[in-house]
Amino acid sequence: MGKITGFLEFTRELPAKRPVDERINDYREFIELFPAEKLNQQASRCMDCGVPFCHHGCPLGNIIPEFNDAVYRKNWQEAYEILSLTNNFPEFTGRICPAPCESACVLGINQPPITIEEIEKHIIEIAFSKGLVKARKPNVRTGKKIAIVGSGPAGLAAAAQLNHAGHTVTVYERDDAAGGLLRYGIPDFKLEKWVIDRRVALLEEEGVIFKYNAHVGVNVSVNDLLRENHAIILAGGSTVPRNLPVTGRDAKGVYFAMEFLKQQNKRVAGRNPLGDAPSESNLIKEDLSAKGKHVIVIGGGDTGSDCVGTSNRQGALSVTQFELMPQPPHSRTQYMPWPTYPMLLKTTSSHEEGANRHWAIATKAFLRDEKGNLQALKVVDLEWKIAEDGRPAQFVEVPGSEREMPCQLALLAMGFTGPQQKGMLEQLEVELDERGNVKATEKDYQTSIPKIFSCGDMRRGQSLVVWAISEGRECARRADEFLMGYSLLESKEKSILVAQ
Repeated sequence: MGKITGFLEFTRELPAKRPVDERINDYREFIELFPAEKLNQQASRCMDCGVPFCHHGCPLGNIIPEFNDAVYRKNWQEAYEILSLTNNFPEFTGRICPAPCESACVLGINQPPITIEEIEKHIIEIAFSKGLVKARKPNVRTGKKIAIVGSGPAGLAAAAQLNHAGHTVTVYERDDAAGGLLRYGIPDFKLEKWVIDRRVALLEEEGVIFKYNAHVGVNVSVNDLLRENHAIILAGGSTVPRNLPVTGRDAKGVYFAMEFLKQQNKRVAGRNPLGDAPSESNLIKEDLSAKGKHVIVIGGGDTGSDCVGTSNRQGALSVTQFELMPQPPHSRTQYMPWPTYPMLLKTTSSHEEGANRHWAIATKAFLRDEKGNLQALKVVDLEWKIAEDGRPAQFVEVPGSEREMPCQLALLAMGFTGPQQKGMLEQLEVELDERGNVKATEKDYQTSIPKIFSCGDMRRGQSLVVWAISEGRECARRADEFLMGYSLLESKEKSILVAQ
């Protein structure tokens, strides 16, 4: 490494953020970039460790020590080439990844780990600013046509890889712009949409074709796709939200998190939040806003946190977040050994902006007035029994803890149960697994219909953006092998072996 004593000289630091009282007045990103000296110091902390476990912690197999060393030496061309070898979209993962690589960092055993995610974001943004990121056009076309359904990170990664292999790739997206949940799920204050537009423009320059408001199985014929393409990749995501079927669920004021978040993202983009395309006929036809309301977000994950940040920006009277599980620990326990990803207490930037957080609490009913409007939630505290492996296993209600909490807007952010089965999947008649996802093994990503492949959340279930990109890349390689008999596309395993 460039500075083998860096980890002894410097500790972990993160870039500054715009003050809370300033940033809650807009939807722009608020995490600033490192000054050059700080970036150099953070990159120098990467040790010359014998086995870099960060490679294995990263679902993409990013070659992390090598790009950290290039950053320390300020060789931006080399840093960008190393990073882009394994990651098609570091501008996405550098902003919204929970960084499992950092949990596996060897330095993290007894010191704060390397700021890998921030370094990754700096590499790609500096590369863009220096003109190092250029369209990667294939030299030869194979004559093979591939349809990709879904333009989330899995679909975009598959499209980029297969186009590079020389195939003609068309991406079908049911929304009016590319990105999937990157576009209409993650708020702009975490990921501004020009970041997506910049990448999509590059993909188009490379030759990828995008078709919007194209809902396969609704206004795009499944039979046409089968007839016109040599292969199809299903990357439509896990989009069916988990419901909370308790008394009063139909009260006006109870909505799924994505209904709320999508509307706000459309507002920020200057688009109609209620939808105006045939493919958006299933949208809520009512303006959702937290302004002047007591908001309760049910679900303690990242989507719930996004609802907290959005509600504060809309002018909520109060924002409260519920989590069914007990409060996680602040540091690793014996049941979370390094280098596994630990389930620790996470305080996000949205929590910093203001939120009342409750753990081990359940919603028993939504209470409404005579007009059907939500007025309060009936809740109860829970007591969890902990299993031998340290995990919460069973709960009982705490006697006498039942109470009402005022609420005019309740947002269900409890995750997703699987892909939408009605429509495209029913018409294709592909086999589903026991969880309702498209059945396709990690070995070949092939469904029960040989020319149809699947990847991302539609195959593995609700997961991380970094996993979606990894799945899209691996699926592309398998589809390339299916079409050509071989593939020269990179694989995660090969990248890790080369690095070692």
